[in-house]
Amino acid sequence: MLILAIDTALDACAAAVLDTETAELRAQESLLMKRGHAEALMPLIARVMQSANLAFTALDRIAVTVGPGSFTGLRVGISAARGLALAAGRPAVGLTTLSAYAAAAVGQSGTAPVLSAIDARHDHVYFQIVAGDGSQLVRPNVASIDEAIAASQFGAPHLVGNAARILADRWPKDGPQPVAVDAQPAPDISWIAWLGAAANPDTTPARPFYLKAPDAKPAAQKPLAAQAATS
Repeated sequence: MLILAIDTALDACAAAVLDTETAELRAQESLLMKRGHAEALMPLIARVMQSANLAFTALDRIAVTVGPGSFTGLRVGISAARGLALAAGRPAVGLTTLSAYAAAAVGQSGTAPVLSAIDARHDHVYFQIVAGDGSQLVRPNVASIDEAIAASQFGAPHLVGNAARILADRWPKDGPQPVAVDAQPAPDISWIAWLGAAANPDTTPARPFYLKAPDAKPAAQKPLAAQAATS
């Protein structure tokens, strides 16, 4: 199976092509960036596909991160994945950024639970906790940093995600200390590809996974009477 993986959810613009038969990435590229995903993504995908020496119709499916993350970045990646899937006649599947972070850490620290966390700003994080075998312990949620730490009642955790260091710095000194802290700005694109290969297209659609409403809200319009008075 050939999988094109795309990630623009956080502070990277990345794509990779995975060949599951050989268990190898045929091509990959990742650029760290906080802004500019819309301009960078399609040229980056074109370079990856050229390096893999593949036409889009040779792909079996397209995998994309669907959140939590930057609302703008998510729209860029999901729109690209849907458009390419439609043009190639292939399914698009969506994977959460939390699961992508966790996948890379599952089993690395033995049976230690994995707490993946993404900065949600305003002293909050998006987080999820899975056991050392990958089974879910705490479903994806958004909570204050202290609440996320309190939810980790399953032993000393392996912290991953762009908020891993934030949690580690606030971790209570009198409790079991994290066994590892992996603070990456974005998930490893190879794990997004592998999760995409295992996903069921019928149950993992490529649509945004939001745990809270956008911070930016449209400005309230004046009442019609007030608009008429100032026109």
